[in-house]
Amino acid sequence: MTTATPPVTGAPPRWHRPARRTLLVHCGWLAAPLGSLALTALATGGRIGTGAWITLTAIAGSFAVLTVIGWVRWARTDYRVTHDSFEVRSGVLTRRLKSVPLHRVRTVDLTAPPLHRLLGVTVLRAGTAGSTDGGGEISLEALTAADAERLRTVLLARADVRAADEDPVVSRINWRWLRYAPLTFWVIGGVFAAAGGVYRVLDGAGIEPWKLGVVRGAFDEFGARALWVTIPLALLAVVALGTVGALVLYVESWWKFRLEWTDARTLRVHRGLLTTRSVTIERARLRGAVLREPLLLRAGGGATVRAVAGGLGNKEENRKRSVILPPAPRTEAVRTASGALRAGFPDAGLRGHPRAALRRRRTRGLLLVTLPGTLVLAVLGALLTPVLLHCAWVFALVSVPVVRWLARDAYRSLGHGIDGRYLVTRSGTFSRDTVVLQREAVAAWTFSSTPFSRRAGLVTLTAAVAAGEDGYHIRDIPADDAPALAAAAAPGILEEFLTYGPAKSRADRRRR
Repeated sequence: MTTATPPVTGAPPRWHRPARRTLLVHCGWLAAPLGSLALTALATGGRIGTGAWITLTAIAGSFAVLTVIGWVRWARTDYRVTHDSFEVRSGVLTRRLKSVPLHRVRTVDLTAPPLHRLLGVTVLRAGTAGSTDGGGEISLEALTAADAERLRTVLLARADVRAADEDPVVSRINWRWLRYAPLTFWVIGGVFAAAGGVYRVLDGAGIEPWKLGVVRGAFDEFGARALWVTIPLALLAVVALGTVGALVLYVESWWKFRLEWTDARTLRVHRGLLTTRSVTIERARLRGAVLREPLLLRAGGGATVRAVAGGLGNKEENRKRSVILPPAPRTEAVRTASGALRAGFPDAGLRGHPRAALRRRRTRGLLLVTLPGTLVLAVLGALLTPVLLHCAWVFALVSVPVVRWLARDAYRSLGHGIDGRYLVTRSGTFSRDTVVLQREAVAAWTFSSTPFSRRAGLVTLTAAVAAGEDGYHIRDIPADDAPALAAAAAPGILEEFLTYGPAKSRADRRRR
């Protein structure tokens, strides 16, 4: 039984061992040979030959040896948290002591593959942003989920966010982040974009793709089989191709990624395999950061980070050059944003928005998605085939709960607040963006509303900033609260209108 990590006190901290279930984790390699042996037995009707018995004996011997090795390794592995470091002792003949200073801890990653989840254990990795090839990283193979969470809490509580001022390296590539590469909408959209590019190239060369033998054969094969078979297979092929493409693109784009302060005034992003990219952002032009969580990436616990900075080109160039972290664990994204801002990233404790904002999102989804789709299918069904009439009511039946769920998620994502020097706003469901802006960077405010939002008493407040996307929205806040929020976030812009505007209007009316 693993002992929970206690708070660090004046007494010398005790050493603890990983969970005993670590020994069972080492048995995961048995799945492949035993599965192969079972399939062989089924294929031969239960008759196992001499070769199979030899294989089974080898498996048993390997199991015994690896179990002894795993037990010895477990018995000789200890960890503890001292007042200033996280330490792990390991090794049988040669004892090794690995230590990470707590103030340099940047990441505490918990990973649980299927076998680990089945056994209720997880792998903990803690390291510094400046670690090279894992050299500054500590890994514990298997802790119980509860102990891992407690240890992570202790490590992160002791980690000093201000250490970003001391450590020039904010973040560097970790290839375990590859698991986040497929969690983007481009896994499917990228395949069609690539297909469109190939079509344009062939069409420009005077080749009609539809007349190629391979294409015609594929369409003939597709039409000759039942749709319930071909459509899932086609979707599976698209997802597989998109996943491979996403992995290749991730590796090419983020090879040797490194985000660092080259000096006290310059933040640099260096990355790329075939095309090397190096973007430098002056601290004076860095106005904030955006924590971006697309829907699929958010479901996988990941996020990306963009810098809000001036001097990065037009909007298209800015979107490419402002990314300072690839898809990565959300904890790493928060730490990277904190390191870039050299301050804590205030993404918690935001003020919620009124329920009228939820009603607006539900109504908008039903009017823009459910109603048009149902009407189109119904009209086509009346004109062409009754099958589409059934598709219409099925679409309505399915889309209504989906729209309501997305509207609820979008409403829960809404939030805003003021945290010290920063204005914080969060919104979105397909891409939930948390924007942290320097309050002094706000140059102007725009209040916008529609007849429907005015009826609901809501207004969208846009902060104009000479950096990034030029304007960042605080969506659907109470109209009565918007002027006070704008005045508090960026003093000196609205005070004249709030203080003198009504009096001037009354004087003008009296003069008239």
